[in-house]
Amino acid sequence: MSGITQAAIHAKSASAPRFWRNDALPFIEVRSIEDGREVCYAKHSHETFSIGAVIGGRSVYLNRHTREWIGAGAVVMMNPDDVHACNPVAGERWSYRMMHIDVAWLTGLQHQLGFSENHAFRAFSQTLSTDAALFGGLNRLHAILVDSDTDMLRKESAAIIFFSDVQDKLNPALLPDYDASRQLARAAEFIAENCTRSLRLDDICEAAGLSASHLIRAFKQRYGMTPHAYLINRRIQYSRAQLRRGRLIADVALDAGFADQAHLQRIFKRLVAATPGQYRS
Repeated sequence: MSGITQAAIHAKSASAPRFWRNDALPFIEVRSIEDGREVCYAKHSHETFSIGAVIGGRSVYLNRHTREWIGAGAVVMMNPDDVHACNPVAGERWSYRMMHIDVAWLTGLQHQLGFSENHAFRAFSQTLSTDAALFGGLNRLHAILVDSDTDMLRKESAAIIFFSDVQDKLNPALLPDYDASRQLARAAEFIAENCTRSLRLDDICEAAGLSASHLIRAFKQRYGMTPHAYLINRRIQYSRAQLRRGRLIADVALDAGFADQAHLQRIFKRLVAATPGQYRS
């Protein structure tokens, strides 16, 4: 590499923005940058709802008529069409993660959570938070979304869980008491009967007759795990039964709905504390 050092290549890579999007989850786009010291945003707005976290460094955050100095651990929120800008302190390394959320999707979630009855978006009055749980939740969601080994059901479920928490913390609404035990039982039965298939969250919601946000929260409260975790657990139960019959591990992995044998082995070891080979023998 004539005239170009590894350090220069890394610096260029670190300063380049990275984007994540997927056609299966069209309501969310993720942007991140490792070293944004050269970033310079003019005042602008988005048609989406945007939420981001400062991972390192300091920056100046403008949102409409407010101006704040913020650092690592800060979470910023921008309502659709709010004029804003966020730029690093001169010369300082600055890293952040940002998510842009489709307003129609978020409005639908707000409606499921008990408000926005006229289907109009309910704007957030708070545009800056230093809540550690909110910061941690955003980073966990980011890790799940950009992980190529994570299936879409878990990605979508994680997004619904996080943005439901965002609503509860920053834009709460009261939920009426409602007994959904029968619907939850139908959801669990549907997952168990179809555990080897590639299930979408919409499939489970339709079988149960529940909205996505209600299903995920109530299901976890009732069964101690999310629908996605319940699905994975059922796949492991299926795999154990097949392995006891002496079937090849690779065949069991594919039949159970895992991507490949390595995927099965990783999950199996985590839930059974033994490898599929050890269990079969």
